[in-house]
This record gives sequence, structure tokens and C-alpha cells, in this order.
Amino acid sequence: MMGSGTTIVEALLEGRQGIGFDLDPLALQLSRVKTTPLDPDALRGAGYEVLSAANALLSNGGPIDQELVRQFDDRTRDFIDYWFLPTTQRELMALVLAIRSVTDPSIRRFLELTFSSTIVTKSGGVSRARDLAHSRPHRVETKVPKNALEQFSLRLRKNLISISRLETNGCVALPLAGDARAMPLADGTVDLVVTSPPYANAIDYMRAHKFSLVWLGKPIADLSELRAEYIGSERVGNSLALSVALPDHPEKIIQQLAGCDTKKAAILRKYFTEMKVVLAETYRVLRNDSAAIFVVGTSMMRGIDVHTHSCLADIAASVGFGVVGIVQRILDRNKRMMPARFGKKTDSMIEQRMHEEYVIGLYKHPQGDQHANS
Repeated sequence: MMGSGTTIVEALLEGRQGIGFDLDPLALQLSRVKTTPLDPDALRGAGYEVLSAANALLSNGGPIDQELVRQFDDRTRDFIDYWFLPTTQRELMALVLAIRSVTDPSIRRFLELTFSSTIVTKSGGVSRARDLAHSRPHRVETKVPKNALEQFSLRLRKNLISISRLETNGCVALPLAGDARAMPLADGTVDLVVTSPPYANAIDYMRAHKFSLVWLGKPIADLSELRAEYIGSERVGNSLALSVALPDHPEKIIQQLAGCDTKKAAILRKYFTEMKVVLAETYRVLRNDSAAIFVVGTSMMRGIDVHTHSCLADIAASVGFGVVGIVQRILDRNKRMMPARFGKKTDSMIEQRMHEEYVIGLYKHPQGDQHANS
């Protein structure tokens, strides 16, 4: 659950070795770029070459039109046609083709991420979506998408500033494709875990990320299957959740929710069950006398506050952790990704459940004293 890689970037800045895992391809790409020292001059030169090559391709036209026909299967093609105007499609394909010609994989990843940031953005952007920071994008018929090459140039300048500030202090970060429920790490080898797991019934990141991933060669069908594997996904399927015991507090909330919505209750049970596996795995890889910090938000489901923080704390205790405490942190409404509206009532579930978050402090005691609390 590495997300955008903040934890492993901070590990580098502190002279630590950071290891992160995530299933999401865009999160993995972002984390790899943010933790790889690169020569800003080389990146700048490659970026301007890409812009020059893309402009040349747009003037020619032939290769772009051929690639737009060849690149995508029918389902992905339908998605692209719905969300991107024909002019924008040509601009984006020109950039894709130009970036593909970059031979250095680290530089190419940086440029692909710059490309992605022209699409997945809080405001504006080159798609017909109103705002890809929201979990359910809506197409706006009157929206005039921005020029993709101009946006790429703007994002390139911003990203060059960011990457030039990275100082690794001789340490190495390892952002890896992986699942927090089954980490390829030996027992007792990690000194500290800091993470922010997905919220129950909260933001569906793949809904936004697929807007750029399809342009980077990921078919819609594959992304949909991957999305179903994410913790917190709403696909219950043949879940084994019913066979996993949960503490009394989360069980009581699930039963309360089941009284008004059995489907939502099944989704919540699946979430708590998967998080129990994550917490048990976290406990396994930690050294004795080491800490884990989980930053979580609460969720409202059918008007019921599911108390994610206290439920996860109880689940953590059930797998052996000592719960040091839970601290509330008020979110800055002006700085967060999706600011709430001041002085206005809203039916937005996102705004209702994202005013604060909770920091859960966990501690792995030496064997024989696992359930002691401090």
C-alpha cells in the first residue's frame, strides 16, 4: 500500500532504506520515478526532444492515425472515444510514440509519468472528464480540453524542479509491485512500517488511473481485473470473509449495516477481513520492539460511521499488536486533494467522510508479551 511513495521518499531523505509495495501500476510508476536520482539536464533534453518529435508526428499524421487504429482493442477503443476528443487523441498518441523512442528506461519512466500527469489531474486536464480527482468522473459535453503538448511542457518543468530536489544520502529505495497481504520479506526483518491503507468504500483510484494507463498500453479489461484485487474494492465475489473471525466491535458494526444494506455489509466485512490479513503480515515482517503506523480515515456507509480507526485497532490487537494509541488529525480543507465546501450542506459522500483522519500507533512486543498495551 505504497501509494505515491511518500514513505519511501522520506526514508531516503532520512538515510534509511525504504521498501514499498503496491498493486496499482500508476502508483508503482510514480514511486519509482520519485525515488530514482536522475540528471535534470538529461531529463530536460529528452523532454524537449519528445515535444519536438510529437510536433513532427502531428504534422505528418500518418503514423499517428495508424497507431490509433492498431493500438487498442474494441473495449479500450470505446473508452478512449468516450473520454477523449479526436484532436486530443492525436496529440496524446504523438506524445506516446515520441516517448517510446527514448532508450533509457529511467528517463522514459519519468516522461511517461509526466505524460500521465497531463491526464490525471485535479482540475483542467486533457480529457472530457470534469475532475479526475473524484472517484466517479463525469463527462462534460461543454468542456474544452487543454492542448496535450502544452500541458506536457508545463508538467515537464514542474517535475524537473521536483526531481532535482531528491537527495538519496547513499541509500536505495525499492518500490516493488506487490501485495501487502503477502509480502516477499522474511520474518522479523523490518524496523518500521508507515502506511495509509485504502478506506472502506472510499476513493476508487483505478477509476482515475485508467485514463492514463490505457495510453501506456494497459487494456481496460486487464485494469478492471486488477482493480478487483485491490483492498477495499466493491467486488465481493466468492469471498472467504465469512470464515474469518473478527473482533466484537467491527462485527457489531457489520451487523448494524446489514440491517439496512446486506451488500454494503458484505463489502465492509471483506474490507476488515483483508485488513486483518495485512495487519497479520505486517506483524510477521516487523522486528520485535518495532512500530507500525497506520493512517486511516473513517467511512460513512448508509449513514453509519463504520469507525474504521477503532475497528482496525481492535483487529491489530487480535493479531498480536500492542495498540499504543489513536490520534485524530484534522485535514486542511484547502490543501487536501478534494477540498470541502465551506458553509454549505452537501450530499457528497466524499466530502462527508474526509474531514479528518486517524493515526494508529502499533507496537510489536517481544514474544510472550504480544497483547500488552501501553
